This record gives sequence, structure tokens and C-alpha cells, in this order.
Amino acid sequence: MYRIGDLAREADVTVRTIRYYEELGLIDAPAREDREQRRYTDKDLIYLKRIIQLKSYGLTLIEIKEIIELGKSDPSGEKRRMRLLKHYREKISDAISRREKLDAYVDDLQWHIEQLENVDDFQGCPGPACADCRFLEKCRFAVTMETEEEI
Repeated sequence: MYRIGDLAREADVTVRTIRYYEELGLIDAPAREDREQRRYTDKDLIYLKRIIQLKSYGLTLIEIKEIIELGKSDPSGEKRRMRLLKHYREKISDAISRREKLDAYVDDLQWHIEQLENVDDFQGCPGPACADCRFLEKCRFAVTMETEEEI
């Protein structure tokens, strides 16, 4: 059995967080017996850690509450399982997209570093040297015969 402070410590959250989750209906506040402090169980700790885990995966407290409510109305757990799968798949898709953008950003910085380290005439870039530059295809500022005619 845990007092609220002990539960908070075990779950690595604040007492205020636990009370807030109780207010939102994410966790049930245990009943007090004869004016004693509330006592939480190992099951409460596991439940709280699960909420924290779902938050760390990017689910909002509203989404977590919906999942909890599904559990109350579906004893088989199938609806909750399907909702979790939906959320996890969305989170994976978002993470892959962010990773692809980050990889492109890193690649862009790397070729710029390489270009800056190897350019013979920094002040002349872009300029006549663009025609022979090995970064011509990547550079947005490269001056080619076509762009010289436009200028």
C-alpha cells in the first residue's frame, strides 16, 4: 500500500500530478477509511505508470482518457486494444516523417560543411566557379549559363 507521496515517488511524478489525474478521471482516488490517508495499491502504481508511458508516446490526456473509458465499457479490451494500435501507428508514421525531415536537414548541413571546407574562393561563391563545382546539383545559389543570361 502506498500513500500518495510514496506513489508519486515510485512513479516519478508529483503529488499534484496524481491529484490532477484523479480530477480528470484518469485514475480513481481510493476511498479514505476513518479519516486516514488514502492508500494506493500496486495496481494503482502500474496504472499510473501506464498513463505516464502513454504520455511519453505523445498521447494527450484526452486521448488517454478515451482509452480508459473504452476499457470501462468493453470488458474484452478489444476496443481499447484497437484504439491503442491506431494511436501507435499514427505516432510511428509521424516519427518516420520527422526522422526523414531531420535526415534531410543533416544531409544538407553536411554538404554545406564539406563545401565550405573545400571551396577555393569563398567570396566568389556563387560565381564563375559554379560551372566546375562538385556541389552544383545541390546548391540553390549556383550560377549556371542559364542563370547568367537571366541576370
